[in-house]
Amino acid sequence: MKLTGAQIVIECLKEQGVDTIFGYPGAATINIYDELYKNAKYIQHILTSHEQGAAHAADGYSRSSDRIGVCIATSGPGATNLVTGIATAYMDSIPMVAITGNVDINKLGKDSFQEVDIFGITMPITKHNYMIKDVNDLAPAIREAFLIAKSGRPGPVLIDIPKNITAELAEFEREEPKEIVRVESKMNEKVLELIKNAKRPMIYAGGGVKLARASEELIAFAEMISAPVACSLMSIGSIPTDHKLYTGMVGMHGTMVSNTAFNRCDLLICIGARFSDRVVGNENHFVEAGKIIHFDIDPAEINKNILVDDCIIGDVKNTLAMLLECLTKQQHTDWLEEINKLKTQFKITYDRNQINVPYLLKKIGEHAGEEDIVSTDVGQHQMWTAQHYPFKKPYKLLTSGGLGTMGYGLGAAMGAQFANKDNRIIMITGDGSFKMNFNEIVTSVRHKLPIKIFLMNNHTLGMVRQWQDLFYDQRFAATTLEDDIDYVQFARSLGGEGYTIDHISEIDAVIEEAFSNDKLCLIHCNVPQSQFVYPMVPPGKAIHEAIWE
Repeated sequence: MKLTGAQIVIECLKEQGVDTIFGYPGAATINIYDELYKNAKYIQHILTSHEQGAAHAADGYSRSSDRIGVCIATSGPGATNLVTGIATAYMDSIPMVAITGNVDINKLGKDSFQEVDIFGITMPITKHNYMIKDVNDLAPAIREAFLIAKSGRPGPVLIDIPKNITAELAEFEREEPKEIVRVESKMNEKVLELIKNAKRPMIYAGGGVKLARASEELIAFAEMISAPVACSLMSIGSIPTDHKLYTGMVGMHGTMVSNTAFNRCDLLICIGARFSDRVVGNENHFVEAGKIIHFDIDPAEINKNILVDDCIIGDVKNTLAMLLECLTKQQHTDWLEEINKLKTQFKITYDRNQINVPYLLKKIGEHAGEEDIVSTDVGQHQMWTAQHYPFKKPYKLLTSGGLGTMGYGLGAAMGAQFANKDNRIIMITGDGSFKMNFNEIVTSVRHKLPIKIFLMNNHTLGMVRQWQDLFYDQRFAATTLEDDIDYVQFARSLGGEGYTIDHISEIDAVIEEAFSNDKLCLIHCNVPQSQFVYPMVPPGKAIHEAIWE
């Protein structure tokens, strides 16, 4: 049968099982929106307050589920407003499909109204992208886009569709989506011997563990070889934070236990991670005493940042399952005793005499359930969340790791709520990040999303201020926020509810009341500027040389 390009877009989305799309309409996408209107019973369109919110919502939808998030924007500024969200997804390997409209093909390259080369702009920040110049290519491109986004190492894909293509006719036949095939892993006997012969093995788990849905295999592997496990920021939750083998996050703001163990291990087993500069610190003094092996789906990551002794290429779920079949139970009693001594030496204590974010996060975790999903923005609150929130399951922390996008959290929280309608969504933010995209409260209230926003307000851009305090002789350039905003009334004015925590004695009661409220709730937490995130690795230092306090 013959369909218009706009109809083909909607039918292909229905083929792929898309039930929610986040976006903002415009002239270049008006034909697609007309078809969305006609198909509202199949696909729910969420009108965000800003296109960046749409991109982050599609990202959060994807991270918190096993489905691909989709966003749509018109040409020109609509398309460019998606760029930060696309780059955020790209840096963290999140499967997402972004659809943009563009001017008619005969107007391309003529500086037409709201024309921009979004294909060229997004080429470095997408796994693949398309400029559709023939309506007959539209359906194959959309189907391929969903396959590319999810297969292998995931990532965002962009499809740019000129307006005239959405009005032209082409033959269309429905197809079933192609099955995603996991990349097979091939046994490496040298790697197997290194694992068997290690006396002090250490596991470095990255975001690839979560992307491969390999948390169970990770835990089984760690228990099989009696190895402590440290997580990158993107892997938090892959192993329960209260598991006896878990040593915490590693890197610039990693725990002293993880950072010290990396320096003392004789074998570091990197699983689905990329040796980010925030993890490695001074690369000349990274894992000085041990060998390194790397399991990853992407061959380009091997030896990119850190030279390794050997590797296994393939889906890490397959890799770990394969190794589990070849290994027998190992015991490393002395090594684990050493790790436990480090845990005692660097035991976390909480100040209960004043409001402090680590203790507040601990209390939020006590009131929350294991299925609750936490999104964050970027800054001190993000690092504190990774360090102190008690995550018991994977896919419960949504945060921008690679790009470090301030303003990510609320859009991601919205996407997670639409993907997980029965789960509580908790957002942790700071006053700097929150103001980047707090317009999405309007969207959240419109759709009656009961998101709980904990705003850690220290009236400063805290992470930058921390650097200025420690390394720039307290020259607080452009980091003091003197805004006198009544955040409680702000939330109420937009249709939500607001609370304030001024004293540590108020924490439990306020959390209980907010959690029992079916509205979006903003909990304004007054936090002293003097609170810094520790540990912290100073510039140029090795991770085991972190400042402890």
